[in-house]
Amino acid sequence: MHLLLIEDDALLGDGVQAGLQAHGFSVAWVTRAADADAALDSTAFDLVVLDLGLPDQDGLSLLARWRRLGRDEPVLVLTARDGVEHRVTGLNAGADDYLVKPFDLDELVARLHALMRRAAGRAAPVIEYGGLRFEPAAQRLWLHGEAVTLPRRERALLQALLQSRGQVLTPVQLADRVYGWTDGVESNALAVHIHNLRRKLGDALIETVRGEGYRLGTPP
Repeated sequence: MHLLLIEDDALLGDGVQAGLQAHGFSVAWVTRAADADAALDSTAFDLVVLDLGLPDQDGLSLLARWRRLGRDEPVLVLTARDGVEHRVTGLNAGADDYLVKPFDLDELVARLHALMRRAAGRAAPVIEYGGLRFEPAAQRLWLHGEAVTLPRRERALLQALLQSRGQVLTPVQLADRVYGWTDGVESNALAVHIHNLRRKLGDALIETVRGEGYRLGTPP
């Protein structure tokens, strides 16, 4: 899952980014509202984590503007504003969830997975596709009932395809979800990951759409 983190506190932002990456998220971190606007204009994100106390614009007004413009990315507000009236105002401004600082990383991860399930229109914590069963929260995979261990980036690639079932994802979109913004990406790296997934899970699982990208193919 490709996530945009908007947090101006350097220590907290660094910690949240590292923690979410350890749980399988691809995280782009910015510190200002203007940078968040630029990121959303240039890149597709699955989720947004938004701090309200930004240096150049209040996070609530930023969120309200996004909703007026038709942006529908799921947004979790992460803030020290802990009053009931603050939570109500945040949810009414368009937030999908609201978490108060200080917080537990495991709770943040669980809430983000819940938002993704809701956005995808599913309630179950496990994604099933033919003989495949994938549990995003624990990053665990089974094929025909047998546990399969995949490297982190292959898991991220598989998760992106499973959560975009029926859609064609471009190489750029897949690279964003697998590598994020900061990791160096070799020109053939994505093709190598796709080759490895086909070898481990079935040649027909990932379909190449010439000139466009990749999508899920035949379920194993």
